[in-house]
Amino acid sequence: DGYCENCGHAQPRERDHMEQECGPVAAVSDRGLRHHRNEDAFAIGTAALPDGSPATVAIVCDGVSSATRPDDASLAASRAASATLLAALPRGAHPQQAMHEAIVAASHAVNALAEEPATAREHAPHQNAPACTLVGAVVTGGLLVVGWVGDSRAYWVPQDRTAPAARLTEDDSWAAQMVAAGLMSEAEAYADERAHAITGWLGADAYELEPHTASFKPDRPGVVVVCTDGLWNYAEAAEEMAGVIPPDAAVRPLHSARVLVGHALDGGGHDNVTVAVLPFPAPPQGAGSA
Repeated sequence: DGYCENCGHAQPRERDHMEQECGPVAAVSDRGLRHHRNEDAFAIGTAALPDGSPATVAIVCDGVSSATRPDDASLAASRAASATLLAALPRGAHPQQAMHEAIVAASHAVNALAEEPATAREHAPHQNAPACTLVGAVVTGGLLVVGWVGDSRAYWVPQDRTAPAARLTEDDSWAAQMVAAGLMSEAEAYADERAHAITGWLGADAYELEPHTASFKPDRPGVVVVCTDGLWNYAEAAEEMAGVIPPDAAVRPLHSARVLVGHALDGGGHDNVTVAVLPFPAPPQGAGSA
């Protein structure tokens, strides 16, 4: 059953710590120090656009712990979203439209879990259907597109660290709503115990699916950091994230993802931690990490 017959401790699961590198994009996910399982998931990949130019893709999902089967929800969403993107981009779909469609596909995949017998077995009367958040990025030669639902985030960190870093997403959360409504300062809102209550997610119990997408055209090289709150809780402001990620992140994305996960674990690792690092612009195919 996954427990040692001698000491009684749970044995390491495959998802406790995962690392993957795919050309110029890399991701790392870790269970953290407090949770008994990793309810995060990621998917990364590369595609060729119709003109032969490269695109890189990363999807990061965070299972909602208060729901049933959060680990299955994040895995289903990340796989569905990345598969949709990697199929749509070579066909010539605009990356922002492809991202929107990817989030819709991820939503359908998570909704479908609610109909499975496995959910019914685990489903107590007061529990919610499987659910997760999602954040994703598509990087091409000149365009950076992000999409999200929930409170997982994307950050822009320029290679020239004298230029400002930026957060590219806005949380679907209680704290973000308070700040947007002008009812609280950001410091007050995020200090409140309700701060991390999410107001948007993927799952059959979601009020209404509202995929957020945004596109940017950075005027300089840099990296995109796509992560769950297990990381940004320890580097919330864009300048903090820029201060943690190594200067050579664009050419060593896997090393950089490991450093970021290590930062969260050193800070206490209270949650599962997942991060993907994508260089901008997307390097030519075959130009992997140095």
